[in-house]
Amino acid sequence: MIIGEGTAMIMLFPEPVFKGFAGNEIADTTKGTEVLFSIGAGSPEEVDDMVRRAVSAGGTVYGKTGYKDGWMYAGGFVDLDGHRWNVLHMDMSKMPQE
Repeated sequence: MIIGEGTAMIMLFPEPVFKGFAGNEIADTTKGTEVLFSIGAGSPEEVDDMVRRAVSAGGTVYGKTGYKDGWMYAGGFVDLDGHRWNVLHMDMSKMPQE
């Protein structure tokens, strides 16, 4: 799967193949989070759309879409294997300057 403009690639494997690459046991995603994948979005609407499409494909929402700190808009979903994904739009013009 290629995300965005071809700058990120994610390979999804059946568990036996993945286990061969990883060289150890596969984490039980019902008991803990091994990784959080974040995908950048171009707008809040793109965040909403991506989360909506994940849910229509069988995923579940763990973080409702909405603004955080006034300049980030995000939403989170869990895929069918229990992995957590964060979709995030950052309006850098509104980012606090310290």
